[in-house]
Amino acid sequence: MRSPAVSLKAAHCADLISRSDSTVVLTGAGISTSAGIPDFRGPRGLYVTRRYDPERVFDIRWFQRDPGFFYEFARDFISMMMTVRPTFSHLFLARLEAAGKLDAVITQNIDMLHQSAGSRNVVELHGSYGTATCRDCGRGFDALTNAWWDEAMLRSPRPPVAFCPACGGVLKPDIVFFGETVNGYDRAERIIARSDLLLVIGSSLTVTPASLLPREAGGTTVVVNRGPVSLEPSAGRYFVDHDTDEYLRDVAGLLGMADR
Repeated sequence: MRSPAVSLKAAHCADLISRSDSTVVLTGAGISTSAGIPDFRGPRGLYVTRRYDPERVFDIRWFQRDPGFFYEFARDFISMMMTVRPTFSHLFLARLEAAGKLDAVITQNIDMLHQSAGSRNVVELHGSYGTATCRDCGRGFDALTNAWWDEAMLRSPRPPVAFCPACGGVLKPDIVFFGETVNGYDRAERIIARSDLLLVIGSSLTVTPASLLPREAGGTTVVVNRGPVSLEPSAGRYFVDHDTDEYLRDVAGLLGMADR
């Protein structure tokens, strides 16, 4: 984990954003915890509480063997997603993009809160529940136009598996399981490589290959995360151990964007 390194006051961060010609953001689960979505590796996360077995829920081999383990988790997660709202951090990043001060958001999250907040240029490394694909016929389903989950799945005491209405095959949401290749990694590398400011928000940078992306940054990197981070200190890297919403609210205030 991270060694002691130079921190960064909100005023300095705001100044970096103001002077940047190309700012890119990499986000992790920590940006969504205040929305009510627990991270997987925190003190109350999935890998600690083990309410669900992550080895069976998110492993593609287990999904192929028995998708019921995943759908037990999916029923609860989708129900939760239907009630949560973007955090201040999500909204601030969308405002930066709208103001022409943010080129892209690269996220490890599958909750679609960046899009809900208004961000348009989002690279979802781990996919999302927004779409699903039939494993047999390859037909795609969009959550907004022809939802691949339905009321029965959300309310049933025993979570059923979602099946394709065309051929009866099992539907798999377009999220990245363990054992699958992440989405858009090459694009994320190119975006970060041409940036002069990388903001890492709410990520401990412990999950590969996303944890390798900051190495592509040629400019300044600012990591805002509660707790240790797996990124070595070096020139041009700053670490802020703080609540993301609180810190970014201070930054937004200095940029005149706190209430917009």
